[in-house]
Amino acid sequence: MPELPEVETTRRKIEPLLRGQIIEHIEHGAPHKYRNTQLAHGKRITGLARRGKYLMLQLSAADAADTDPHELELIVHLGMTGGFRQEQGKYTRVSLTTGASTLYFDDPRRFGKMTVVRPGEYASMPTLAAMGPEPLSSDFQPDRFTELARECGAVKPWLLSQKPVSGVGNIYADESLWQARIHPAQTRLTATEAGRLYQAICEVMSAAVEAGGSSLGNGVSNYRQHDGVPGRFQHEHHVYGQAGKPCARCGTEIVRIVLGQRGTHFCPQCQQLRPSKPSK
Repeated sequence: MPELPEVETTRRKIEPLLRGQIIEHIEHGAPHKYRNTQLAHGKRITGLARRGKYLMLQLSAADAADTDPHELELIVHLGMTGGFRQEQGKYTRVSLTTGASTLYFDDPRRFGKMTVVRPGEYASMPTLAAMGPEPLSSDFQPDRFTELARECGAVKPWLLSQKPVSGVGNIYADESLWQARIHPAQTRLTATEAGRLYQAICEVMSAAVEAGGSSLGNGVSNYRQHDGVPGRFQHEHHVYGQAGKPCARCGTEIVRIVLGQRGTHFCPQCQQLRPSKPSK
């Protein structure tokens, strides 16, 4: 599933194509998945933002004759396999046409979604409404993260909940926990552990964004940028997808378990599970 680095790369790549353009029409055949898109017709795209794994196209009235002057947002969730393309293909589900060009939303597995709402009205998207701070922003503070981590359950599912920090999915949770030397099932982190994990999340996410995200395998479902260029961060994975290979730090074989219904990779030597701290 595209995580923060892949969604941020997508945002940076398509923003020059869309900013300032007027949406002529959005075509699709699934109104239950792509909701209220007709409200975006005739609106000007004033910017592209991102919140966690969500893209947010900011829309405003194109001219004084607009009968609905309210600002709107077109929220896009890429799902597991969604992405924008410059050419229509076998798995195109949505076409977004402006006066300058058409972008196509491809989604082989059909988990992507779109909806048009007023800014901040996210009641129909509870994950977005309750999302934690952005890991690459000043809102992500080590003291607050440490405070929350002291009472967390198994740390990897906790990260995947999006509540302590936004945009961290399966790949980057595994990589951050390896860098911080913390077992994915560890509970109730010490201040030292939380500090290491905080730093690891910042460093891993920053490096992944710089590399354009991760593209895994060779199938049609894999993440690519809108122009077909793959990400490069998969070449820097230390544990994710590396089961059976030696740990780059100690040489111990990387193992894979299922934790919280998600495949989870770690080094059993570098990331040992310690007893949880007793209650005080």
